[in-house]
Amino acid sequence: MTQGAVGFVGLGVMGEPMCRNLKAKCGRRVLAHDIDPAPLARLAAHGVEELADAAAVCAASEVVFVSMPSGKVLDELVHAASGLLAPAHAGQVFVDLGTSPVKLTRALGAEFAARGAHWLDAPVARTRAAAEAGTLSVMVGGEAEVFARVKPLLGCFATEITHCGTLGAGQVVKILNNMVLFETVAALSEARAIAARAGVDARLLFETLAKGSADSFALRNHGLKAIVPAEFPLRAFSVEYALKDLEYALELATDGGVEAGGARRVEKIFHDAIERGLGARYHPVISTLLGS
Repeated sequence: MTQGAVGFVGLGVMGEPMCRNLKAKCGRRVLAHDIDPAPLARLAAHGVEELADAAAVCAASEVVFVSMPSGKVLDELVHAASGLLAPAHAGQVFVDLGTSPVKLTRALGAEFAARGAHWLDAPVARTRAAAEAGTLSVMVGGEAEVFARVKPLLGCFATEITHCGTLGAGQVVKILNNMVLFETVAALSEARAIAARAGVDARLLFETLAKGSADSFALRNHGLKAIVPAEFPLRAFSVEYALKDLEYALELATDGGVEAGGARRVEKIFHDAIERGLGARYHPVISTLLGS
């Protein structure tokens, strides 16, 4: 693809390091916007150029990456007066890096296609540390030819890039990835509580499980690095964000006629955590509600 400018809108916990890695590795101008001036100031030191609003980024960029906290915020950004849809033009590629509802993804794809532009869903997985290191996993939905055009750019901040199928398929895979993660964190929380009541240390338990068939990414990261030391910081993947993604999964389950009883139980746990004032904490904080 031609070496046009690359835009980036949304510089939050994940967006800022993704944008920084993109600029460091892509060899192009990177134009960015966020409502918070702080990440823009930090990224300026790396050569990222600040523009006044999302529409300005869109108008000047060949490819536009978008990293929003929810589908609702994404929809508002697209349709705002200074948003993404109005200045979109033929040949442009828009890449949604956030986790968004599948129905919204396909609706946005149709709106941008009417202008001759392309929309890809490319939600990212793994932790904030992976975003900093440029080792994210990305699940992409959309036309294969368009995916091939932007894959080198995705490779600036991801080491695992999977084309999952047509538009919306990336979101389906990411949403179900998170559903399985949340259910696993709940299972780890219960195991920790049971072990404590039986007189077995939680760290010993998890380190031993990691050597057997119960091993998982969730165990080694959420279990050993959050549940065991009881570290549930702010500005991490919070209970509120987790609930949002789980609700997307339950919407898919309902549409497909699947009960998803395990996911619905975790949904209740998330609601309980929010009612107790824990909604802004890193989501493994639910372990504090499941025994001691």
